[in-house]
Amino acid sequence: MKMETRETKKVALYIGTGVGLVLFALVGLLPGALIGGITGLKIAGMLLGITHQGTLLARLIAAAGMVIGVLVAAVVFIFGMGAIGWAGGSVMESLIAKREIAKELLKREGAA
Repeated sequence: MKMETRETKKVALYIGTGVGLVLFALVGLLPGALIGGITGLKIAGMLLGITHQGTLLARLIAAAGMVIGVLVAAVVFIFGMGAIGWAGGSVMESLIAKREIAKELLKREGAA
C-alpha cells in the first residue's frame, strides 16, 4: 500500500516530536530550571545588588528565569527533535521515490 507524498514526513515529524518530548521530560526539565534559576539570580544580583535579602522582587526574577529556562529547553528538545524527524522523513520519501522510479525503469526495459 502506497503512502501519500507528505504522509511519511508527517509521521516522522510526529515520532521526532514525541521523542523530543520524552527526552525533554527525562533530561531537559531539571537542567533548564536550574540554569534558568541561576541566570535569574545573577540578574537579580545585578539589578538589586549582590546583598539582596531574598525580597519578593528577587524571588520573582529568579522564578521568571526558571520558567524561561524550562521553556527554552522545551523548545530546543521538542522542536529540534521534530525537525530531525521531519528531515529523516524527507530523506525516506526521496529514497522511496527513487526506488519506485528504478522499478518503473526496470519494468519498461523488461517489456521492451
